[in-house]
Amino acid sequence: MQAEPPYHDLKESIMTLLSGHSADSRGENSEWDRDAALTTARLLLEIKAVNFRPEDPYTLTSGWKSPVYIDCRRIIFFPRARAKIVELGVEKIGRHVGYESLEAVVGGETAGIPFAAWMADRMLLPMAYVRKKPKGFGRNAQIEGDVPEGMRTLLVEDLTTDGGSKIQFANALRKAGALINHAFVVFYYGVFPGAQDTLAQMDVTLHSLCTWWDVLEACSTRPYFSEEAAAEVRRFLEDPCGWSARHGGVGSMEEAIAFKANKDK
Repeated sequence: MQAEPPYHDLKESIMTLLSGHSADSRGENSEWDRDAALTTARLLLEIKAVNFRPEDPYTLTSGWKSPVYIDCRRIIFFPRARAKIVELGVEKIGRHVGYESLEAVVGGETAGIPFAAWMADRMLLPMAYVRKKPKGFGRNAQIEGDVPEGMRTLLVEDLTTDGGSKIQFANALRKAGALINHAFVVFYYGVFPGAQDTLAQMDVTLHSLCTWWDVLEACSTRPYFSEEAAAEVRRFLEDPCGWSARHGGVGSMEEAIAFKANKDK
């Protein structure tokens, strides 16, 4: 049986990877945000929502190839984990948006719906969901529940890679009359180009609990990955566009947009 790599070598490998990235590049804003990010990362690791498959890379929704994948849908199966993650999400929105600054919560079809429902319940706000494509006719053809017309609305999804679906959902909500300036996700890849910049150009601020950098930092205290796995994750995070292109995926934001548009036809 192959021996496990020495733990101190694995920890050193991960911390070396993290050392070149500033707090801002990993979304650090306060001590509370850092604690929330690491708590979320540890929960995702504990429920095995973090998947690693470098020999057969995952194809993400916008065409990016990745050796790692976060399955946030697993959260719904674990009551204690999901309760803590929802609690942190609601607190994060309260701290960074305001406790009385929103009037409705809308989930993105499909993975965002349960998270939107749980957050809306804790925030005592009405909840609806937005479809990927219209069904029927009229202004509310893409929204189920009710149209939050004129209401300050939070868009909720489970995760984002490059922000493509958030743009689509935000445009649909605005077309229906909602006031949408904030989006929340449990997990933000934090490596592919364009997500925050594109949303910022639409005056939408993206809020997330944790990123891949936080997952790797959580791994520094416990060997969830082998040393070989950590090395491959390092190569991916240092050059995600190049890694994706070398493994048959899109290699730029422009290619990702074209891939998504062709897929949605």
